[in-house]
Amino acid sequence: MQRHLITSAIPYINGIKHLGNLVGSQLPADLYARYQRARGNEVLFLCATDEHGTPAELAAAKAGKPVAEYCAEMHAIQAEIAKGFRLSFDHFGRSSSPQNHALTQHFAGRLADAGLIREVTEKQVYSNADGRFLPDRYIEGTCPNCGYDKARGDQCENCTKQLDPTDLIDPRSAISGSTDLEVRETTHLFLRQSALKDDLDAWIDSKTDWPVLTTSIAKKWLHDGDGLQDRGITRDLDWGIPVRRGDKDWPGMEGKVFYVWFDAPIEYIACAREWADAQGGADWERWWRTDKGADDVRYTQFMGKDNVPFHTLSFPATILGSGEPWKMVDHLKSFNYLNYDGGQFSTSQGRGVFMDQALEILPADYWRWWLLSNCPETSDSEFTWELFQQGVNKDLADVLGNFVSRVTKFCRSKFGETVPEGGAYGNAEQALIADLDTRIARYAALMDAMEVRKAAQELRAIWVSGNEYLQTAAPWATIKEDEARAAMQIRLGLNLIALYAALSSPFIPDTSALMATALGLQDLNWPDTAEDALTRLQAGQAFTVPENLFAKISDDDRSAWQERFSGIRE
Repeated sequence: MQRHLITSAIPYINGIKHLGNLVGSQLPADLYARYQRARGNEVLFLCATDEHGTPAELAAAKAGKPVAEYCAEMHAIQAEIAKGFRLSFDHFGRSSSPQNHALTQHFAGRLADAGLIREVTEKQVYSNADGRFLPDRYIEGTCPNCGYDKARGDQCENCTKQLDPTDLIDPRSAISGSTDLEVRETTHLFLRQSALKDDLDAWIDSKTDWPVLTTSIAKKWLHDGDGLQDRGITRDLDWGIPVRRGDKDWPGMEGKVFYVWFDAPIEYIACAREWADAQGGADWERWWRTDKGADDVRYTQFMGKDNVPFHTLSFPATILGSGEPWKMVDHLKSFNYLNYDGGQFSTSQGRGVFMDQALEILPADYWRWWLLSNCPETSDSEFTWELFQQGVNKDLADVLGNFVSRVTKFCRSKFGETVPEGGAYGNAEQALIADLDTRIARYAALMDAMEVRKAAQELRAIWVSGNEYLQTAAPWATIKEDEARAAMQIRLGLNLIALYAALSSPFIPDTSALMATALGLQDLNWPDTAEDALTRLQAGQAFTVPENLFAKISDDDRSAWQERFSGIRE
């Protein structure tokens, strides 16, 4: 039995996430966690809400609520939606937890003791109208490079040039729109990432199985331009983890909090402590400390490409710099962007289909299947309602749903609601088993490699093989001349449904459970061979005919949804 620690990028607290966020981290992480559990491995699958920083404060102010109350409410909402999509987290934590406060302050103390934190007095933009220093991304103006008039103080989204707030032409507060800005001095702590550049470079070079997307982004940040820069880890904000050096005060840092991108990744570790505390004192260190048993853990992270620099450089710098035996990530699976109908999904602009809206119109498995089978692995991909309708109707309704319906209904009409007996496999059945053995092995290999789209294609091909067999065997014709052979054919068909239930469970867990229940199966053991899998249901075993597994999406439904989601979410 292997041990797998799995984390997905933690979603920000300011609102419900869209489908692009879902497929960029949480959903493929859940697929992998479900698959590893199905193979009998021990899994700890963790996620949390990212609750600190200016966006949380602004979202709370817009909602007219104290920020702590707002974050608590949004955590509950995001947790409920995650359940709706059947995301099988072992724990869904909070970066504002006491455990994360303690660990973040602990890491800061260790880094300071190692000489990896320095104080920097710098000039930052202060908004008199807002009465606060403005983080770079909350300053807008005209880009000096391309002339885009909504460039942010950290980067122009139009030309992607990295900027400082003072580079902007006609800067203004993105909070109030005020141009009454001035530059003031403030002192902050910086993590000396540059001192760890060689260590990080060697560590990244050791990850020969990482996706090209992951490695190329990390290397670009390490070597392009001036190379890896020291990074500020504190902010002048009210909401966040107070700056302390372990359990001691940090002179000169009174009233400041740790920068959200310093404390948020530490929540992966803190989340395990939260899980352990919720379990009544489970041993979380065996997952996270190599001196406490985590040396045999395989740690996999899932995230969108925009999160890669922080997870390949900043968070590893924190862990390496601490000098403590923390578990480092083994594999980082990164994804490109899922775009929406000719544009981009956007939480801030409310554009696209959001997770709560998706569940209002269709069950989770419809979305899980389409998103995973079209996930943006090697390049950006696009959601359109036409593609969604096509995928649901052809893959789920016509291939899988149709097979289950035809087999169970034919059996009920000719043999009753029990598995029929009689007949023996012939050449066609042996050929099918041999083909399935090859395909099951290939499917498992693709799942192990986290090749999500290719795994979905292989699973669909396994479904198709059953349909092709059924069409060729034609038990509705065979029964007129050889009832025993027809019984064997339909018994094989019922066992194929059991096989599909087991293999499909990581992708479409609700449908897999429905198929298993209809067949009277209490568990869905992963098949070692097709021959073993196709003898699970013995003659005489009772079954029921399930309701139609998937309803087709009509042209009218597609048009109505396309119109409903064509604008901006209020």
